[in-house]
Amino acid sequence: MSSSLPIRIGVRAHDFGCLPAGELAAKIATKHLVCTQLAPGKAIAGLSLKPGVLNPGLAFEIGRAFQEHGVQIAVLGCYVNPIHPDPTMRKSLLGLFKEHLRYARDFGNGLVALETGSLNADYSPHPGNHGEAAFQQSLASIAELVAEAEHFGVIVGIEAVTSHVVSTPQKMRRMLDSVASNNLQVVFDPVNLLSLHNYHEQERVVGESLELFGDRIAVIHAKDFVVESGQFKCTRAGLGKLRHDLVMKFAVTQKPGISILLEDTNEQAAEDSRQFLWQVAEQWG
Repeated sequence: MSSSLPIRIGVRAHDFGCLPAGELAAKIATKHLVCTQLAPGKAIAGLSLKPGVLNPGLAFEIGRAFQEHGVQIAVLGCYVNPIHPDPTMRKSLLGLFKEHLRYARDFGNGLVALETGSLNADYSPHPGNHGEAAFQQSLASIAELVAEAEHFGVIVGIEAVTSHVVSTPQKMRRMLDSVASNNLQVVFDPVNLLSLHNYHEQERVVGESLELFGDRIAVIHAKDFVVESGQFKCTRAGLGKLRHDLVMKFAVTQKPGISILLEDTNEQAAEDSRQFLWQVAEQWG
């Protein structure tokens, strides 16, 4: 297995548990994973993350623990609902995201990620998510977050999902054009753009994504999907039907050094998924 391929494979930290930062980083490094998506409120034991809790010292200590084990915090996860139906709660959630932006550099990080929202508070699907009113509310919230990111020289990463506001490659391009700031980039998860209705067109969906916003992809999420008993289900990379070769060719040839973060895995299975992705990537190495 080549170690010279221009990709970096990691994992969501909370998929390895909720632990003290140093212990969590050590477990990730043991699996030969070199980067992570860290949602501090989910992954760091004893941390009750409410507005006003984050501070430079706390962020530095957590970041240093990961750096000591050679694990880059590629993404800070703060998956708030930017169109939460309660305006007061929405303001509080956006405020929490802004705190992550302000202290991202203290973590040793420069990108904070979220999805584009659902009209249901719990992020479950809502028929209105695909309407113009929801898009405009999501746009307003994301533009507000990007304005904050610009002040601190960091990046907002947005992730598309078929049941959320940004649900297609075309809507992602529209969001990027509407905000019109390079401080807005994409966390690309191809499985999130597939569903029971379009999975058989995955080559088209992935191709359109790479054509429309490939230049703005900052991080890639890696998982897989299966269709069982008429249901679309996510699973770990290597166990399903995704054309990983389409994404890995793009990563190796167009995005040298990009972080590829495993999802829908765990400590026991992460090594298998990592090796699977390396084997796919070696075709272009």
